[in-house]
Amino acid sequence: MKMPASLPIASALISLIFVAGSFSGRAQQPATAPVQAAAIDMTPVKPESVGFSAERLERLHAAIQEEIDQKHLAGAITLLARHGKIVDYRTYGMRDMAAATPMTKDTIFRDYSMTKPVTGVAMMILYEEGKWLPSDPISKYIPEFAHLKVFNGFDANGKMLLADPDHAPTMHELMTHTAGFTYGNADTPVDKIVHDLKQNDAKNLQERINLLAQAPLLYQPGTRWVYSPSMDIQGYIVEKLSGQSLPDFMRDHIFAPLGMSDAGFFVPADKRARFAAGYHEANGELAAESTTNGIPDDYATQPTNPSGGGGLVSTAEDYYRFAQMLLDNGELGGQLGGTRGETRILAPATVKLMTSNHLPAALLTGQFGIGQHIMRPGFGYGYNCAVIYDPPLADLSDGKGTFFWDGAAGTWFWADPTNDIIFVGMIQRRTSRYNHDLLYRVHALVNQALVDPSK
Repeated sequence: MKMPASLPIASALISLIFVAGSFSGRAQQPATAPVQAAAIDMTPVKPESVGFSAERLERLHAAIQEEIDQKHLAGAITLLARHGKIVDYRTYGMRDMAAATPMTKDTIFRDYSMTKPVTGVAMMILYEEGKWLPSDPISKYIPEFAHLKVFNGFDANGKMLLADPDHAPTMHELMTHTAGFTYGNADTPVDKIVHDLKQNDAKNLQERINLLAQAPLLYQPGTRWVYSPSMDIQGYIVEKLSGQSLPDFMRDHIFAPLGMSDAGFFVPADKRARFAAGYHEANGELAAESTTNGIPDDYATQPTNPSGGGGLVSTAEDYYRFAQMLLDNGELGGQLGGTRGETRILAPATVKLMTSNHLPAALLTGQFGIGQHIMRPGFGYGYNCAVIYDPPLADLSDGKGTFFWDGAAGTWFWADPTNDIIFVGMIQRRTSRYNHDLLYRVHALVNQALVDPSK
């Protein structure tokens, strides 16, 4: 959804609910062939050994604990690493308030839109195999999109007018939320059409594509940045180009090699006890999530319509392993205690392509964004992730080139290549206007604790 910076954050967060795309199932079965997983050391080191102040990190702990003490959050996990070493790894509050179950480090969370960067990596693996190029029209891989039209207003009788696209939407535009698609939850005529298609109820990804092909594009490709189901479309392309289901492809090419042992699209029976309870904010209070709130919350079975935009679950450590791989230029374990070369997922040049800003200046005006993620000078978007390419210009304290994203229930991560920092935060609170605020406050709280960047 196109979200001007001036609109209330609460309105923007409504669209994050739809970030997850399909929620009809969920986590992974063991890989069919043995895979040597990356070996890394999760033992925390003394913060001062890598330039952080332990005393100043207490400000981070206090901020998270205050959210819990004020009953804004049930619980949380924060994980901070620098130079591939764990600096700070904390649990807070409860995994399940009703059961009085404390938060533990092996708790499994709904990642929602933090699925998007993972789908981006899946796409980049196929890019490295020569199976697609950014300049290719999407219709090269999805013929159903060959004749998409563009919304062009209404005639005098109120009939919707459609126009041909100025150019066929490209894979580059699909990877950057600039192709013309929309989630279906904004107040536009096209969003109403997309909403009424009920694509999340599709039986499989082919049916989802068939439904999306019935709706016009919201705008001429490349002329806006609008949060969209582009990553769900990418999930279909992954299946088509690889010959595997999206869950199987991610398992074999990402999760198993990186040792992401609990990551997937559903939570099997033997792991259910570790699944965090879901919560949402209603009338300023925290309430338990349920299927009555519009999103099935069980994640009990492998989905037939897996969401590349928001269907994953993982632990904090799972997502740390994924983020550290990207920060280490496509490899995990090389400098972290594993055997160099055994866990390479992408080449350094491919990671650079994925995590660089791809938006032109015309889209970096503050007019487009989602919540507090406003596309502006210094703050852009790469392939499936936001990019802080000029921190002072963006009015942020992160290092140059920091890339990140978050999820509808408040999970978030960032990777800072300038300062060699990874941060992962895991909470389960949907529909809250405080989620983005907490995310950005934590950026500041972490950065203020880095007192000796030279170490």
